[in-house]
Amino acid sequence: MQMKKNIEAFDLSEFSVPPGFRGRNKVVVQLWWLVECTLFRLSPQIFYKWRVRLLRIFGAEIGEGVLIRPTVKVTYPWKVRIGKNSWVGDNVTLYSLGEINIGSNTIVSQGCYLCTGSHDYQSKKFEIYSKPISIGDSTWLASDVFVAPGVNIGSRVVVGARSSIFKDLADQVVCRNATSLAVKPRD
Repeated sequence: MQMKKNIEAFDLSEFSVPPGFRGRNKVVVQLWWLVECTLFRLSPQIFYKWRVRLLRIFGAEIGEGVLIRPTVKVTYPWKVRIGKNSWVGDNVTLYSLGEINIGSNTIVSQGCYLCTGSHDYQSKKFEIYSKPISIGDSTWLASDVFVAPGVNIGSRVVVGARSSIFKDLADQVVCRNATSLAVKPRD
């Protein structure tokens, strides 16, 4: 099988992060990463309010009653919004190159990866881009769910373990497996 278009080889020496892409200057970015790997990550499990406070200091908008585990990784907290009473489980990655909006009473279970950024594989410079992710209220992402850049997941959705979401999901559906097809309406 022959491809129609030859894609140039990458020249990573030409790669650069676009101005303003991170949303803060390099000093703030580095300071956050230092705080995250020490004060955030080394905090005792029950210090939920402490971790929320640290995220808020760095610009995250987080509602009351949110539980965030110490092993959560947040790339840029100033691009994260979480509604009240939501849970973010162990080893979740909020790869917030773009905005991540998580509704209220929503669970992002252990090992989930919310990925708002990627690279243009057809670009010689391997250009970076971001697209926001939005997750509605009373939604549950079970273990190890991957959410791709630009995906909107509705409210009252259940996504089964190890699913990969590459397209928007409507409200009140239950989805499972790699294709994450809606299998039935949610009661």
